[in-house]
Amino acid sequence: MSVLAVGVSHRSSPVALLESVALEGQARLKVMAEMASAPSVNEALIVSTCNRTEIYADVDKFHPAVAAVTELLSWHTGVSLSELSQHAYVHFEERAVQHLFSVTCGLDSMVVGEGQILGQVRNAIKDAQEAGTLGRVLNDLGQRALRVGKRAHTETHLDHAGADMVGLGLDVALRRLGASAPDIAPGAAAADAAGCPMAASGEAVAAAPGADEVAAALPDPQPLTGLRVLVLGAGSMSALAANTVARQGAGQVTVANRTHDRAVRLAECLTEAYEPIRSRAVPFDSAAHVLGEVDLVVSCTGAQEVVLTRDDVAQAARSQARPVVFLDLALPHDIDPAVRGVAGVDLVDIEDLRQAVADGADDTSERSGAISLVRGIVDEEVAEYQSVRRAELVAPTVVALRSKARTVMESELTRLEGRLPDLDDKTRGEVTHAMRRVVDKLLHQPTVRVKELAAGPDGHSYEAALRELFDLDPGAPDAVSRIEPAPGEEG
Repeated sequence: MSVLAVGVSHRSSPVALLESVALEGQARLKVMAEMASAPSVNEALIVSTCNRTEIYADVDKFHPAVAAVTELLSWHTGVSLSELSQHAYVHFEERAVQHLFSVTCGLDSMVVGEGQILGQVRNAIKDAQEAGTLGRVLNDLGQRALRVGKRAHTETHLDHAGADMVGLGLDVALRRLGASAPDIAPGAAAADAAGCPMAASGEAVAAAPGADEVAAALPDPQPLTGLRVLVLGAGSMSALAANTVARQGAGQVTVANRTHDRAVRLAECLTEAYEPIRSRAVPFDSAAHVLGEVDLVVSCTGAQEVVLTRDDVAQAARSQARPVVFLDLALPHDIDPAVRGVAGVDLVDIEDLRQAVADGADDTSERSGAISLVRGIVDEEVAEYQSVRRAELVAPTVVALRSKARTVMESELTRLEGRLPDLDDKTRGEVTHAMRRVVDKLLHQPTVRVKELAAGPDGHSYEAALRELFDLDPGAPDAVSRIEPAPGEEG
């Protein structure tokens, strides 16, 4: 059993490729099921967000598993293997564990420290459970990753000190509208989660303590005062966006979602939390008809096709006297990129946000101390996870040793009964009990010690020595085998 990670992210590939390999809904469940059934792959988990698509797998062999995972990803997304090989990264064993922990803490996000990834990893685990591809290895790893992420945000408040995708996107969008929004990005979403509980549905930032205190300490310039905003979607990211624009003084927030009841609940929640804001829900099919009534559109629906076409936007623009900015936080795109050619319309998408980060909009200098603390937490947790895992891996060998000792003992007892057929029951019981005590005492110290030694960095060598010394067949069901990657296979 070994952990493999194969992925593409904003750090390794262009946005167009990220859009092509994005896996959502039933598509993700199907791909996970096929990957878990592939040769050398035992379990599969896919984390797919606007920043990344990553496959984590419990595998028997490195090269066959990498080939199976990448071929299936290529087949289902239409991206060629050659293009994937140019932009994909592969991590194995400890490096794969460290990468997942770093991702869950927000260290590998486009906006470092953003808290939404914690909920996205949790949802990925739930999807793998639904698909039946999550076994003991990845479940333990996933639960540990969530614990590490919560610990990082709680102990360092990295998300309070920095921006998130929603805050950064609104900052860029408002600058396109000609407004100044210096206080939207830093920590705004953390405070917003304290308003409408629906923003916490993805466990974005509400899980971090102190949101009320952060909100009270933040300046409140309300840079969206009087603006009319349409929010497409009602999931965690969209709910967070709706809370943010409401808190920042939007005059009206309209919510449209395919499940209309959820849009209604979000709109009602905004009204209760941010009175006297005007909020309403409209049917998703009617969203295009209200474009002429808004100044800003924020979209993050998780749809596999565009939800607003160029024609939808062009028709609305003709009746709109003021410019309209569309903030598309979805991957794949919710809004047709061709709307950039429509007069009076501006589009901000993931590529624009990546450029904003490259230009320094997400300055991590103020968070360098928190980032360093989070990295220390990740290193500590990786070491502990590896230690526990090594100790668990030696357990089958210990069981095999005790099983062999028991077999030898029972064989000798049978031989003794054959040589002393007149042995009375009491004496026979005393002999049996004495032999068992001798076996247990002889094995106790070595088995306890090998478990302790197995938790160290070279623990597998002690396990191998135990198998060799007692001639434990590694191919037997009651023994254990361990992957020994060839040099250079570690990814």
